[in-house]
Amino acid sequence: MSERSTLITSIRPEINSIPSDDIESEIHFQNKILRPVLKFQNDLLIQVLKYYFFKHKNTFYTFSLEKRLSYIENAVQKDVKFRNALKGMIIGQFSVEEYALYQKNASKLNKRMMQMLIQRYHSQIQLFENP
Repeated sequence: MSERSTLITSIRPEINSIPSDDIESEIHFQNKILRPVLKFQNDLLIQVLKYYFFKHKNTFYTFSLEKRLSYIENAVQKDVKFRNALKGMIIGQFSVEEYALYQKNASKLNKRMMQMLIQRYHSQIQLFENP
């Protein structure tokens, strides 16, 4: 393991998860890599979404709770530039070895990654009150 890989994995938070015997499974990747990376990047990801609202004239703040949740989901799923920026922030925290695992199932893992991010945003909706 390279120095970068050792350093990048050492700064991530520990997350208790269900162990998986299959080291290359999507579930293993989700629990051992994606969850800690998302938790580590949480503050940045929150600020990025707030800036997204600002760039789109803060219309988000005029919506009801249900509409806000839908707006977040649509932003992450349908705005390709925004989604790619989010993916880059997450993938940039992978070690070289983790990236090699990611490449094997990138499409499925991207979907899983974006769903996890949407759930994270939804669970922290109170952070997105009027600025």
